[in-house]
Amino acid sequence: MPGEKQKLTILLAAPRGFCAGVDRAIQIVERAIHKFGAPVYVRHEIVHNTHVVSRLEKLGAVFVDELDEVPGDRPVVFSAHGVPKSVPQAAREREMIYVDATCPLVSKVHIEAQRHHKAGFEIVLIGHAGHPEVVGTLGQLPDGAITLIETVEDVAGFKPRDPEKIAFVTQTTLSVDDTAEIVEALRTRFPSVAAPHKEDICYATTNRQDAVKAMAESCDMVWVIGSETSSNSKRLVEVAERAGARNAALIEDASAIDWSAMENATTIGITAGASAPESLVEGVISAIGERYDISVEELRVTHEDVIFKLPRLVA
Repeated sequence: MPGEKQKLTILLAAPRGFCAGVDRAIQIVERAIHKFGAPVYVRHEIVHNTHVVSRLEKLGAVFVDELDEVPGDRPVVFSAHGVPKSVPQAAREREMIYVDATCPLVSKVHIEAQRHHKAGFEIVLIGHAGHPEVVGTLGQLPDGAITLIETVEDVAGFKPRDPEKIAFVTQTTLSVDDTAEIVEALRTRFPSVAAPHKEDICYATTNRQDAVKAMAESCDMVWVIGSETSSNSKRLVEVAERAGARNAALIEDASAIDWSAMENATTIGITAGASAPESLVEGVISAIGERYDISVEELRVTHEDVIFKLPRLVA
């Protein structure tokens, strides 16, 4: 019939969106503003999502690149990605009020690196150069103590001081499959390499990638909702393509949907990176529903019940 909407199935990945570390970090900023009043300064984006940052700015958060941009009489929050040791040290020297919103799973990586270094190991960090989490982890130890490895090719070119005394840690938001390839290359070349006690890639990254893998092959298109600066969101696009989706793309919100990419589609997948609020997912579904006759099916691979405690200063 004329004007009849095309039928479209939406597979909604679960888990998706906010993880416990992101939720904790946002609460820290909100509570700091409530306790100390505006402005509260935040060193770097608290999490990598422009909508979250914009909402917190309206509440009274001021985002800066470096600590020296923060007035000494105002509190400052360090982002969920972690910071080099020199940053809280500088805050203490200036007698500033600061709250560290580093995700506890990132802190775990920091502790592992420090423990291995103390035991005399050379540390290999698997991650992406320039990412705030990587900058923070590199800054836990003296210069030269950690070598960044980004690819399997980097493993081949790595020249350790002692091949028998190497340990590796990883960025928490990497592709599980890509990281496994790099770890395998490390273990092949250095059989005695020391691994983390428990997987460094965080539970939320792994769960969101597993959910995308479960639905990708059934999808003509997968929309990953998240910001361009979000590492875990970009990895979800790669995972979807590798797992068999005909097409996959990162979108900030409903306004960024490329409708031409959905022509002739019968099934699309929707997920959201760990720093993307559920309201953005609802907005994308609503926008698609205005154009299509949609049915929504949630595809859940696991349930998450992780909660991280807030720092005492804002609890």
